[in-house]
Amino acid sequence: MRDIMGMMGKVKEMQAKMEQMQAEIASLEVEGKSGGGLVTVKLNGKGEMLGLKIDPSLFKEDEAEILEDLIVAAHKDAKGKAEAMTAEKTKALTAGLPIPPGFKLPF
Repeated sequence: MRDIMGMMGKVKEMQAKMEQMQAEIASLEVEGKSGGGLVTVKLNGKGEMLGLKIDPSLFKEDEAEILEDLIVAAHKDAKGKAEAMTAEKTKALTAGLPIPPGFKLPF
């Protein structure tokens, strides 16, 4: 019976750490760039866009499609960085736990 109580304590401890980690992830800010820095997108850890910077040289009528592509590329870059940071924090939290491969946290 003591093993079950010990396991329940570890589950509660893990839950508290998970909540703390989720708060840390939500407060992250990452920047993605494209076009050699002509377009910069800032995202939080949840993938919500916080800001967008566009170099004025891209404000030409005939280059609208290029600008659109650069915005998408910068967003993808920032989102990839946020996901990598999230994976790193999750890996550190779950180190040593018998979690099956491919199992994604947070739930």
